[in-house]
Amino acid sequence: MSANDPLKDTELTFLLGMAFQLALAEFVRRLDAEGYDDLRPVHGLAFQAIGAGGITSTELATRLGVTKQAAGQIVTYLEGRGYVRRDEHAAGGRRRLVVLTDQGREHLAVAGRTLHALERRVGAELGEGGVDLLREQLAVLIRELSEGDPPPLRPTW
Repeated sequence: MSANDPLKDTELTFLLGMAFQLALAEFVRRLDAEGYDDLRPVHGLAFQAIGAGGITSTELATRLGVTKQAAGQIVTYLEGRGYVRRDEHAAGGRRRLVVLTDQGREHLAVAGRTLHALERRVGAELGEGGVDLLREQLAVLIRELSEGDPPPLRPTW
């Protein structure tokens, strides 16, 4: 950084926050351009939590760190748009298993390709090995600050 760079003396916490905001905004912009403008970052985190095997709404609430009501609203929204469905749960009773539909799995594939493209863009700016070094250093920071128990990524609405 040059001496007159306005970011030179910015606190690390702010730099990390700005980097996350910029990367997330670019990710959302690219997904919107792919036709997923009905989804927000919280929905992507829900897709990740649901995964290949499915999950209950209560489990989703725990994974996302939101209330059961909020998780239910997320599921209802995604179900209404064809990304998830509610199936019978193997344990029976009133429990329902939230699973990804083909449309939901396709979104995950597009989102994955988009994230990899963003990493390549960052890599081009940082130079050879830069992304790997950044990932390693951030992992060290996260492990240190979380005392070895990294928290889940909380949704941004």
